[in-house]
Amino acid sequence: MARALWKGSISFGLVNIPIELHTAVRDHRPKFRMLHAKDKSPVKFQRVCQRDGTPVAWEDLVRGFEYAKGRYVVITKEDFQAAALEKTRTVDIIDFVNADEIDDRFFETPYYLTPAKGGERAYALLREAIRESGRVGIAKFILRDAQHLAAVEAIDQALVLTVMRFADELVETTGLDFPSDEGVRKAELDMAKALVNSLAAEWDPAKYTDQYRENLLRIIQSKVKGKKVELEPAEEPRQAEVIDLMERLRRSLGQSAGAGGRHGGMERDRAADKPKRGTTKKHAARKRARHAA
Repeated sequence: MARALWKGSISFGLVNIPIELHTAVRDHRPKFRMLHAKDKSPVKFQRVCQRDGTPVAWEDLVRGFEYAKGRYVVITKEDFQAAALEKTRTVDIIDFVNADEIDDRFFETPYYLTPAKGGERAYALLREAIRESGRVGIAKFILRDAQHLAAVEAIDQALVLTVMRFADELVETTGLDFPSDEGVRKAELDMAKALVNSLAAEWDPAKYTDQYRENLLRIIQSKVKGKKVELEPAEEPRQAEVIDLMERLRRSLGQSAGAGGRHGGMERDRAADKPKRGTTKKHAARKRARHAA
């Protein structure tokens, strides 16, 4: 069994359930090191003082905050300790909110919660209560000295804790320009919806692979064996152009039909617009995206 990143308990009301925290995502992309081109030896990086150009030892380093251009205030270990919260081992659920009310931009990194010994029955009870209610637990917990906001939800047989961003971490859209829907014509919208529905498919996360990673691994494996690999040439990116939207949509629909895409008319495809019972389209999309990770 994988080693837990963190051990503690879920707390809500007067209830405490012992749990363990496990990673739910992994990075498969190959890691690289910088080498000296002459002899392929790894290169070390030194910490150098910008003023006199001399290397600085670890014991001579302090942390500083730049409060003005080129001006710093030193923050000591005691300052960090004074700011730190008590290191509790508890995921404190503050509220249970409707899942479809949470903006997807708040979600960050998912983790699996597993029951510790003796907590299996209570864990299963909480999981099913969350599932049946359609709500998500909003909690705070401390991981690696920092306090995090988190969502706790039931996905399949697991309770999944997803680290969330705090409200002030989101960038407002007020400084950006987005077109309104005033100029959208019904005929164009119907055609666009028909194209969307012609590409409708069942969700299969294994279908979507990282081609860049696969190409890199093929190159690496070939170089290790002293061989040259032949990769399929990438398609040239299309140049931006002013297009007739209706004509382009018709052509796209025609190509989709020729490729065997499912496009049996807008009347039949309107059923695809409806979410499955008990699941909002928005919440289901977020769940699916996290499963793909």
